[in-house]
Amino acid sequence: MTRATTVRAVLAAAVLLASVLITLTMSPRLGLDLQGGTRMVLQAKDSDTAKADRESTDRTLEVLRKRIDSLGVTEPTLTRSGEDRIIVELPDVQDPRKAAEVIGKTAQLTFHAVQGPGTPGGEGLTLPDEQDRTLALGPAALSGAGVKEASAAFDAQQGAGWSVSLDFHKDAGRDWTRLTGEAACHPVQDERRRVAIVLDKQVISSPQVSPTVACDTGLPSGSTQITGSFSADEARELALLIQGGALPVPVEIVEQRTVGPTLGAAAIDASARAAVIGAAATALFITVVYRLFGALAAVALGAYGVISYAALVALGVTLTLPGLAGFVLAIGMAVDANVLVFERAREEYALRPGKSLRTSLTAGFRHAWSAVADSNVTTLIAAGLLFFLGSGPVKGFGVTLGIGVLASMFSALVIARALTETAARSRFVSDYRGVNGIASPGRVRTWIARRDPQLMRSPRRWLLFSAVLIAVAVAGILVRGVNLGVEFTGGRLVEYATSRPVDVESARTALAGAGFGDAEVTTAGAGDISVRTGDLDNDGEHALRAALAAEGGETTKVRDELIGPSLGDELRRNALIALAIAVLVQLGYLAIRFRWTFAVASVGALVHDVIILVGAFAWLGRTVDGIFLAALLTVIGYSVNDSVVVFDRVRELWAKARRQPLADVANRAVLQTVPRTVNTGMGALFILVALAVLGGDSLADFALALLIGIVVGTYSSVMTAVPAALLLERGSKAPPPARTPRRKSGAGQRDPLDNGARV
Repeated sequence: MTRATTVRAVLAAAVLLASVLITLTMSPRLGLDLQGGTRMVLQAKDSDTAKADRESTDRTLEVLRKRIDSLGVTEPTLTRSGEDRIIVELPDVQDPRKAAEVIGKTAQLTFHAVQGPGTPGGEGLTLPDEQDRTLALGPAALSGAGVKEASAAFDAQQGAGWSVSLDFHKDAGRDWTRLTGEAACHPVQDERRRVAIVLDKQVISSPQVSPTVACDTGLPSGSTQITGSFSADEARELALLIQGGALPVPVEIVEQRTVGPTLGAAAIDASARAAVIGAAATALFITVVYRLFGALAAVALGAYGVISYAALVALGVTLTLPGLAGFVLAIGMAVDANVLVFERAREEYALRPGKSLRTSLTAGFRHAWSAVADSNVTTLIAAGLLFFLGSGPVKGFGVTLGIGVLASMFSALVIARALTETAARSRFVSDYRGVNGIASPGRVRTWIARRDPQLMRSPRRWLLFSAVLIAVAVAGILVRGVNLGVEFTGGRLVEYATSRPVDVESARTALAGAGFGDAEVTTAGAGDISVRTGDLDNDGEHALRAALAAEGGETTKVRDELIGPSLGDELRRNALIALAIAVLVQLGYLAIRFRWTFAVASVGALVHDVIILVGAFAWLGRTVDGIFLAALLTVIGYSVNDSVVVFDRVRELWAKARRQPLADVANRAVLQTVPRTVNTGMGALFILVALAVLGGDSLADFALALLIGIVVGTYSSVMTAVPAALLLERGSKAPPPARTPRRKSGAGQRDPLDNGARV
């Protein structure tokens, strides 16, 4: 065993050991769509129109954190998003009405000196117990921010019922003593002896200062109680609001999602089944194609799964439903690097029969490195765009995909290489072609060598076919329209499970009778009812559920999404920005790594794939939402990945045969990469079919978008990008790539796909 192989083996063993330890000792952090709960996006505003700055948003976040901690929610998560948004995740909270009431309340608590009785119906604030009386108040003497602690208590001995005890901070305590001391200077029963406690411009209590308190002496801090006709719940809620403090700025709920735990459990089970079956099918496929080396790659694939999962757990990444799907999808993409290496090794072995198996394998890794690096970088670009431009589940999918790409490169270039190089040193593996899987050219390569198809003889023909596909897709967008999800349009989408079966018409009639005639009612899989409306607050949703329960019996909410109109507009704008940036970034990267003609052709194929995928969803009437956007950006990465592999081979062959017509070079490059394209596509399709069939309704559209995108992307990377590059090169005056040095060993050997050309 060589020193390099030993280093790879030791590194692989160390990483695997650490990954296994993390997997066994740490638990994953599940998102709300997997464990159930409520997610809210709050927008802080300094006024009705002005946005809050970062500092005031951070102060608001800390106040909200105190309030939510007081709610007793297990492991809540609060994070700031951008300058003025706060994301709140509340696990296991299924009814968001109470949480929204407590979280969103401004709770501007102030203490005032009473200047006398006010004018009924005029200036002043109304007393809570006597609606015909008002108080004229002085300016606020102190605010709720000075309250150190607030607690609800029941006084059974004095018969005062429920009250709220207050304890002030040091400076605020002195203000309180001064305020009550000034009030004590007025006669007993005089209105001016009162201290008004005001919450959100409403007097919640106006106690008289005790007759035992002398003028200018006042009450010491810590001996104050807010009394009134409080119930137990009212006293506890008031104490919670006061203890949490006043929000520095008002907040508005612009997005709200509630997911039932049953949906999460079903999604986990479905994704797990899809992962196991899809990964097993992929492993079996590459074992059949590449024999022993394929089986070793399958072992590396299993190691990839452990490493990527451990990385997600160790980094504290929240696993969401799209993220879990991204984890499963990355399994299919992880075989790509191994396929590239094995196909190059097959070429080396067929080109130079006298070469040893180990030398051919090493050459395969060396020659495949450029395509592996470029293709994975393009996928990482797509993952980065998902992370920086997405939100919520889409962002989580980007993180999962990025980690998956890095882990797949490690498994292919370190683990699989250490295993295959060790096996290649065995005389038994080297001597028996039917065992190693590299010495035989493979059925696809044999068929191509026998038929020698000239695919690039008429590039305009392929571009015309692609133009027809685009026309059909555009027709679908114009005729059927794009069914934008709630995320992009604003509104509310709620799914319910009923104890008795309810058909759509009956549900629509019941909701119309309850005043929800504009609600869009559809089925949502497994007999569930999906209701989509415009603006609908939490009380309205409660009434909607009650109307549905009258028809279907016990009704359970399994999914709830509320998107404000302003956020819907922003998400639409950000989606278009994400696509534009994806196109520009890919164009820039490819122009640097390749020729500008190759870059433009690749991006043209990318745009071709985007239009066809959106058009397909328009014809099918499927919803275009944030999850679709994640799938779309993934397809962009996959499409460019395929184009990179083909153009990398075109560049390599053209540099060796500068005088040969580019069409012939491109045809040879396409034929040489077809086995890789077919085998990689099959590996991804196994996973996606498993997701589509076994993943349940929550993953059906996601898997369908990727299935369509990968099939179209595989076609366009060969039959759209390459013909477009040929036409662009005809009008370009740029010289061919620089000639690469000719290797001494094997010079003059014939390439079975070369038709006489020397390499």
